[in-house]
Amino acid sequence: MVAPVGRPEGDAAGREGGGGRCAYQGAPGAFSHEACTDLRPWDEAVAYAGFAEAIAAVQSGEAGCALIPVENTTIGRIEPAAGLVETSGLRLVSEVWRPMRLALMACDGASLRSVRTAESHPVALRQCLGSLKAMGLEPVEAFDTAGAAQGVAEAQDPTRAAVAPVRAAEVYGLTVLRADIHDNPDNRTRFVLLSL
Repeated sequence: MVAPVGRPEGDAAGREGGGGRCAYQGAPGAFSHEACTDLRPWDEAVAYAGFAEAIAAVQSGEAGCALIPVENTTIGRIEPAAGLVETSGLRLVSEVWRPMRLALMACDGASLRSVRTAESHPVALRQCLGSLKAMGLEPVEAFDTAGAAQGVAEAQDPTRAAVAPVRAAEVYGLTVLRADIHDNPDNRTRFVLLSL
């Protein structure tokens, strides 16, 4: 069981025992969505297309906080997220390191022999380049891990796979072809919680 990330000071929803809105970058099933639902179960996790949009939601008051990934044990600093956090003017309330378990997933009927490409966010792809090369898969950049899973599910093309959290396979009805494909067994990401 993962300990929840603390509530921002002055969070009215927190004082009343209810939930607020926690902004994250990506689609449902993405690592940031997973972090929001696991670490802030009292909040509504709200998806935004980009890191800048998630941060802007907090700046405008549309969301009470944002959970943003800024550093990874395999690739280091996560850009543009880390730079946007530093220049946002928002308060860093807390931070947490979370394990990043990458899985290769595809539509029903696909197999490791049929897939040719692996789609995902560039940061996720960089965390498993060795595994993808060993499987003979061409990495293809997408805007988000879960967005890639959604695209693969919609295409129903057995030559396409996605690299995403296992939860994304559940959300989009995909089959996990191989779990734990990250190159570094200690693959973790530091998330920061931002508020006004």
